[in-house]
Amino acid sequence: MKDLPPTATLRAFEVATRHATFTAAAEELHITQSAVSHQLKNLEELWGLQLFQRGKSLSLTPAGAALAPIVREFFMTLEATLSDLREQKGRVRLRVSTTYSFALKWLLPRLPGLSRQHPEILVTLETTDQAIHFSSAESDVAIRFGSGNYPALYSEFMFREQIFPVASPDFLRRFGAPGKPAELLRYPLLTRDGADLVPKWEVWFGQVGVGITALKESVRFADTNMTIEAALLGQGIALARSGHVEAEIGDGSLVRLFDVPFPSPVAYYFVCPKGIESQSHIISFRQWLQTESSKARQDYR
Repeated sequence: MKDLPPTATLRAFEVATRHATFTAAAEELHITQSAVSHQLKNLEELWGLQLFQRGKSLSLTPAGAALAPIVREFFMTLEATLSDLREQKGRVRLRVSTTYSFALKWLLPRLPGLSRQHPEILVTLETTDQAIHFSSAESDVAIRFGSGNYPALYSEFMFREQIFPVASPDFLRRFGAPGKPAELLRYPLLTRDGADLVPKWEVWFGQVGVGITALKESVRFADTNMTIEAALLGQGIALARSGHVEAEIGDGSLVRLFDVPFPSPVAYYFVCPKGIESQSHIISFRQWLQTESSKARQDYR
């Protein structure tokens, strides 16, 4: 680009746009006022544009106002990128794909532990509900929710969740706590659409021996997170998976109803292309993941 000035000149312009005088800009840059004035004059000549209205205080012309955010964004992006590259020096990036709900509720709260144990691993977390084929543009490894049938991939079982109803303390104060599963049929139940991988109310009632003809639905939601959020807001009783309500059960914002075992028919699996599971950073990640999964298996029994 023939009209691209030296970086120092661009920096002088960016700083001057944030000050009322060249003197104030010079103080931030640790150079003289005349040096700032000279750099900006040269910039205006190079671009053939007047950038500042000069007087008792500086003000940007329309051209200067149009260019100022572009130049400022350039320096901010440069600084952030350099900082990121320095942070990554000596680290290996690991792209992990999983579903949004699992990432938010289970994996994300545990990642600081991985960073403490393996600071050399820089995780990039990617979320999707679509099947992953591990093309060159996709993730390195994945955590998937399913039956474990991944014949073309290396896979490891992680854990299986329990499924149970949950409600907020406020909801239970207003409606009263149900004494037995059949009583749930008179409560507003939060239901979700979506994949049949996740059992719905009809399946849970069948598991506990309650015959049903129709549910007293409150609202039907598109995903698990919205259903749990509605339960937190006291809008009804949700059918939750244990891995998605750990924090809420722990802090008392949701209450588990009935200690009836109902293991999910599907589970979580670590998967990756065959052959890369023996790479050192993936071994470290797998071992950490299995340690956390072992704790979950104990908690979710």
